[in-house]
Amino acid sequence: MALTIGILSLGFSERLNTRFGAPRVLVPGLALIAVGLALIVRVPVQADYVRDLLPAMLLLGVGAGLSFPALMSLSMSAATPRDSGLASGLANTSLQVGGALGLAVLATLAAGRTGRLAAEGQSAAAALTGGYHLAVALGTGFVVIALALAATVLRPSQAAVSDENVVGEAPAIEELAVDKLAIEQL
Repeated sequence: MALTIGILSLGFSERLNTRFGAPRVLVPGLALIAVGLALIVRVPVQADYVRDLLPAMLLLGVGAGLSFPALMSLSMSAATPRDSGLASGLANTSLQVGGALGLAVLATLAAGRTGRLAAEGQSAAAALTGGYHLAVALGTGFVVIALALAATVLRPSQAAVSDENVVGEAPAIEELAVDKLAIEQL
């Protein structure tokens, strides 16, 4: 999964975001994450890695490799150059804190479910798998909600607007370069 995210982060996701816009890349990325998580929910107690886990991990890696850069592009798209550091810090802090809180809540729910299943007499492996199934199923639900929001709220025109803002700033940058050249010639 990490290797897939890394490969996509080497510029492939950036090119897709540039060509199609972040909203159009985010939606399929979230869909792949949802499918990968749904596959994990179905993993049996005596799972085989290649058959039961590897396909889900590859889908999660591709989905995350597409979604994370698109999310960062969207979070930074309306930031002015002056506010870009603050916006980047807020986006990264939100990702870190949200992930930590989500993990804490899901781990607590999984542990509670595992305890209940063990108390009902299930084996330790079956109880633990049941707890993880609950946590991953809830995670899948959250990703489906995010997918629905991304598909209905985000519009591709928003990416075009941010691209126009960047293009709109280009002449000012060129003017600065011309002014600098004129100063250097003096």
